[in-house]
Amino acid sequence: MYGSYTGRSRTRGRAAGLRTTGTAAALGAALLLAGCSGDGEGDGKKSAPTVEQQPKDKDPYWVNPEGNAARQVAAYSEDGDEKNAELIRKIARQPVGEWIGPDNPEAEVKGVTEAAAAVDRDALLVLYNIPHRDCGQFSKGGAADGNAYRAWLDGVAKGIGDRGATVILEPDALLHLVDGCTPQEFHEERYDLLKGAIQRLKQQPATKVYLDAGNAGWQSPDALYQPLQRAGIAEADGFSLNVSNFQTTAVSTEFGKKLSEKIGNKPFVIDTSRNGNGPYTGGDPAESWCNPPGRALGEAPTTRTGDEQVDAYLWIKRPGESDGDCKGGPKAGAWWPEYALGLAGATK
Repeated sequence: MYGSYTGRSRTRGRAAGLRTTGTAAALGAALLLAGCSGDGEGDGKKSAPTVEQQPKDKDPYWVNPEGNAARQVAAYSEDGDEKNAELIRKIARQPVGEWIGPDNPEAEVKGVTEAAAAVDRDALLVLYNIPHRDCGQFSKGGAADGNAYRAWLDGVAKGIGDRGATVILEPDALLHLVDGCTPQEFHEERYDLLKGAIQRLKQQPATKVYLDAGNAGWQSPDALYQPLQRAGIAEADGFSLNVSNFQTTAVSTEFGKKLSEKIGNKPFVIDTSRNGNGPYTGGDPAESWCNPPGRALGEAPTTRTGDEQVDAYLWIKRPGESDGDCKGGPKAGAWWPEYALGLAGATK
């Protein structure tokens, strides 16, 4: 089955164990940033985190000081392993997407957006909870039905409030309508859910929404533009490309411009988290997307792309988190320090 879908991502899992997007972690980050002393002496408080925010004019998105990579840096440093700590700092110092879980989205999103607002930054949120998502693969799951999804989405929007946020909406959801992965009986509902999600999120005054449009190795612009229109792209801020994939930035930009021409010149964002060495061409083509060896970090996140059609380079997939239990990796979304070291070590 999967040989016909070699371009797809199917890489969306939620992290376990070291997962830090939850409300407690986000609120803890906000407290650390807002109230802790720099030396930690005499007051029983922790020292301020060593991960700093990027310059706002270059990259306005929040760097989570308690993210998986930041915690790994701390662990290596505590063990005296400064070589590996320095490698993982390449990841830890950059903002990455916060993938919102299925439970209590309002509280989780509120925690993340409040932590971001506390340091005058915007949150980067990834919504991946559409019913029948991922066609039952490594990240199988999603809301039980359309009504459950609408309720979950409403919680996300309430959690954002009037704080600044950029939302990447449902990686793969539209593409699986095009490639036949999602059964036909669910198509009408999914289009309605995606369009409704854009409309609901855009009620928040400082929220941008980018509807996912797959990657340059998956489908052609001719196959995508009408589904994007049907899913409400006209009301979104743009579309996202290359989420959790490895297509080069140049290839993604060319693809995005061709697609943009067909949908009113909408801008787009590109996931550059792991595309530094481009796609993997070895091994079984059906699993080229899953924990491929020899990959590298791509361009650092920034809104200074030098191209008016490309709103930002973003790290939507969190580098160092597994694509699934393939090639020796842990379950999808789990932090995998060996793979993180490989990405950082291969980065020029």
